[in-house]
Amino acid sequence: MRITVIRTGGFGGVTRRAMLDTGDLPDSGEVAALADQAVAEGHRDERPVGVPDGFHYEIEADGATAYCADPRLTDAQRTLITRVLKEGA
Repeated sequence: MRITVIRTGGFGGVTRRAMLDTGDLPDSGEVAALADQAVAEGHRDERPVGVPDGFHYEIEADGATAYCADPRLTDAQRTLITRVLKEGA
């Protein structure tokens, strides 16, 4: 599974994008399940309203896309976003 996270907003307004391929990970099943949960808990049709200078996220996994924003991230979303932005290319 390929997971892409796009982070926009923040104080500087800089966009950051990272992609992680779970096929290369020893815990690929867990990460794929986390991605499915994060997407299921997100907004599908519209971007949620966040807070001024907060981050907005777009998560894509297996063709499904979800949107979320700080400070209203679920635990699954926060964990997945952190991992993809840290380990992804």
